[in-house]
Amino acid sequence: MKSINYFLIVCCLMVVCFAAQSKNIIHYVNPFIGTTDNGHTFPGASYPFGMVQPGPQTGNFSWDYCAGYRYEDTKIWGFSQNRLNGTGVPDMGDLLVMPFSGKPTDDFKSDYKKDSEKASPGYYEVKLTGLAVNNSVNVELTASPHVAMHRYLFEEGNPTIYIDFQSGLIGSQKSYSSQKSYNNRVVVSDIQVIDEYTVTGHQRVRAWVERDVFYVIKFDKPIISLESIPDDNNKEYRKIFHFDRNVKQVQMKIAFSMTGIEGAKKNLITEINHWNFEKVRLAAENKWEEYLSRVQIEGSDSQKTNFYTSMYHLLIQPNNIADVDGQYRGPTDLVSKSPFGKYYSTLSLWDTYRAANPMYTILTPELVPDMVNSMLLHAEAYGYLPIWTLWGKETYCMIGNHAVPIVVEACLKKLPGIDSERAYNLIKKSLTISHNKYDSDIYDKYGYFPFDIVPEESVSRTLECSYDDYCAAQLAKNQGKDGDYKFFMKRSGYYKNLFDPVTGLMRGKDSKGVWRTPFNPYHLSHAEDIGGDYTEGNAWQYTWHVQQDINGLIKLMGGKQNASVKLDSLFNIDKREIQNGFVSDVTGLIGQYAHGNEPSHHVVYIYSMIGKNHRTAELVREIFDRFYLPKPNGLCGNDDCGQMSAWYMFSALGFYPVNPVSKEYIIGAPQIPKAKIRLQNGKIFTMIAHNLSETNKYVNSVKLNGKEVTGYVITYDDIMHGGTLEFEMKAN
Repeated sequence: MKSINYFLIVCCLMVVCFAAQSKNIIHYVNPFIGTTDNGHTFPGASYPFGMVQPGPQTGNFSWDYCAGYRYEDTKIWGFSQNRLNGTGVPDMGDLLVMPFSGKPTDDFKSDYKKDSEKASPGYYEVKLTGLAVNNSVNVELTASPHVAMHRYLFEEGNPTIYIDFQSGLIGSQKSYSSQKSYNNRVVVSDIQVIDEYTVTGHQRVRAWVERDVFYVIKFDKPIISLESIPDDNNKEYRKIFHFDRNVKQVQMKIAFSMTGIEGAKKNLITEINHWNFEKVRLAAENKWEEYLSRVQIEGSDSQKTNFYTSMYHLLIQPNNIADVDGQYRGPTDLVSKSPFGKYYSTLSLWDTYRAANPMYTILTPELVPDMVNSMLLHAEAYGYLPIWTLWGKETYCMIGNHAVPIVVEACLKKLPGIDSERAYNLIKKSLTISHNKYDSDIYDKYGYFPFDIVPEESVSRTLECSYDDYCAAQLAKNQGKDGDYKFFMKRSGYYKNLFDPVTGLMRGKDSKGVWRTPFNPYHLSHAEDIGGDYTEGNAWQYTWHVQQDINGLIKLMGGKQNASVKLDSLFNIDKREIQNGFVSDVTGLIGQYAHGNEPSHHVVYIYSMIGKNHRTAELVREIFDRFYLPKPNGLCGNDDCGQMSAWYMFSALGFYPVNPVSKEYIIGAPQIPKAKIRLQNGKIFTMIAHNLSETNKYVNSVKLNGKEVTGYVITYDDIMHGGTLEFEMKAN
């Protein structure tokens, strides 16, 4: 009996200690990381996978403001209700709100105290000091999944709130001025003041996509008077709300829906039917704790900050844009009801299939079926799987159809709730019909995309489509569809048709089988800006984009020794030799390797695959030391909806999914001493890096549950079964 009591006491103490540790995790998250240079992250409040992200806007009208904020800016333009995390295209930034007291300046932009600015998961705070004489307003923001909540403290009283209903983030426009584009962003608008506390409305906006925004705004104090400010087109989309001059605090709730005002009302009533700001903040923080505490790491404070901020950025999206009752507006503008209650969008699939989605299958597997089924609903409505969706609408951004590897990965990992047969049929349809940026007939006729017929990104499209075909083949094989398996496997080898044995690089070829001449392997290209055979890259970077058949690529290069020499050249060629066609996404350079852009992300792990793990270890450490730093300009490239962050997390743990659908992870070199992953099946997977230090960065041996790992590979099942992965680190 005594031993049982002792056991219970120990268990209770362990639970208490674990809870105490996990409660502190959100304090390691620094939302300001990546908010300048070209990380394109934001410090606003958010809820995991939520629809709204209220936060500060400090600029617009350029690529720098894809998320609407840069850390170094000295003025705040207002506080908008949604935004994108780390993307390379601007949008969102709906309903820009600016509180003030007194007579405002004409542009409604405010100075603020930089040292008052605070951000943490689910919360943002800042003190405004400009905009009006003696103006001093403390702003606090928090959020539920569909509702932004604002709390303003007006030190001088006389509370006034300016709302720009036409607000939104747009890029620099080539055909006409950015200001004209901004003024014409709202296609349809209907703003209704329902009563002294309530404003409702609908607007159709046109930026990256054309989409509908329905909203309900609730104030906790009565509106005393209202002014309208016409814009250059004489449209009254800007309004000033006045409140009793003796009031010092005003709170506001803004609920969004993509289906209708009734949907916004349901979202508001269901999620925040009170005025307790702290309750909403605590709920958001607790939800972040729940997710972040699924991984417990050991290491320095800066390591924890980098890791948990990466995990935070990973879990901001994809976003569930269905109303609380499951209603959503699909890609064809029809309102439907999700059979599983959710509908995920903000699917940056060209980026996230590589590491972000594989990380979801480990950390949040209970959410993955809904993500996949959202893609299947899109395909059934639109004709093929999504490419890059925003608020349910197709942007056609980037190339390939990388919903395919994500769907296949989930099916092969046997995540429950996905109809594998339905999924395969939609995959096959998506890959065998022609659609935007994809001509199936040309692809099959030539075995590649000829640059004289497909003048933009012909090489990159061939390579990326080959990977999607490989993924389809694996699911066909799993379902016993032998004919389809052979068909898609043949296609998966089309990459070989563009390998030039003379240069040892992937090179454009025309419809007559003639190589592109002249050929400059350093020339960066991008379809939207300067054309060319590659997507945000050059021949050196894209040659390695054969995730499905690294061994086949090595064979084309003449074996491991030749491939090793080629890899060395990739990382050693002086970056100053990159020529022409500046592409802003090609950043984080080590030689020709560009860590700031996704096609390079798996490449350092090829060294492990050819028996040179020591080189993988060196490069991972260099990337960590140079390109992931715990400060506003600490990211070397766009976070791209969590992909950059997921690369960091996998690499910190010591392995990476070079080929995501293979269910295999290639061993690298861990960068933190210990991590425990609490799996959703109740088991724990532990990684330990013995003797890891600044000098001990090389892997001497690897053991899984006490048995030596050979071949530098572990599997998804190894992780899901729980256990311990141990690295013995050494100095050289």
